[in-house]
Amino acid sequence: MAVKKEGKKGGLTSIAEVVGSHFPDLKKKLLLAGMEDKPIDFLEKVVYSTCLISVGLLILVYLFLAESLAFNLDNDLLLFAFMVLAPLVFVPLIIFSYLMLYPDAMRMRRQRELDYEIVFAGRHIVIALKSGMPLFDTFVGASTGYGAVSSEFAKIVDRVVLGVPITQAIREVVYYNPSKYFTRMMMQIANALGSGADVGDSLEGVLDQISKEQMIALKEYSQKLTPIVMFYMVFGIIVPSLGIVLATVIFSAISGGTYGFSSGILVITLFIIGLVQFLFLGFVESSRPKYLI
Repeated sequence: MAVKKEGKKGGLTSIAEVVGSHFPDLKKKLLLAGMEDKPIDFLEKVVYSTCLISVGLLILVYLFLAESLAFNLDNDLLLFAFMVLAPLVFVPLIIFSYLMLYPDAMRMRRQRELDYEIVFAGRHIVIALKSGMPLFDTFVGASTGYGAVSSEFAKIVDRVVLGVPITQAIREVVYYNPSKYFTRMMMQIANALGSGADVGDSLEGVLDQISKEQMIALKEYSQKLTPIVMFYMVFGIIVPSLGIVLATVIFSAISGGTYGFSSGILVITLFIIGLVQFLFLGFVESSRPKYLI
């Protein structure tokens, strides 16, 4: 792997530094997402990907607008200039904005992974504590077998092994953790240690509350699923299919068969229908709670 020499900056690095000044919270977003990239390195990748994707999309856009551009070049120079410049401005901006959502998407994914087995990992700790095992040993035991939650316990164990007090290690790991359930559970442990209260009893109460909240979230999702499916059936299936047929019949009747849908319009319509269905399915999948309770 090539190593950057200190003091040397490429063109993308300079652009990334300028862009990075507009995203002061990017470092925290990357840490919450569990990404090891530095903000400048991440922005370099985003700028590079934006340039590549934008070039490909701009070529497709101008090929699609070729006839209109040729017509407006002779008849309306103002509209021609707008059709040339607008994609140059909006396409890279849209692509860049979309790629900058990646840390947020990874943060949500990490949060869902942490929430999935948080209750079982917590109960493991409660049972171990009530059987007389030291807290550090319970963290060692929970650092395997519980997916993403185990990775967080492993971080705490590593810090404690290096000499960091256990309460400080907990707070350091929690600070960059996106899961509110994990944060609540670990802060309850840290507060119980600080006050001298029984950690097992305090943690058991928090786990019961988390379990109830997850059950409520599952019930709320089941109630929302019916209207979501109804909207999908209407706007994703019925309206596109019957709407195109009905519009074709109306246009043919009014114009006597002169006007209709060209192949280009049908391709665009197909793309829009596919996009709508993709968004519906993505919304259903992203809004579904995933808990192991």
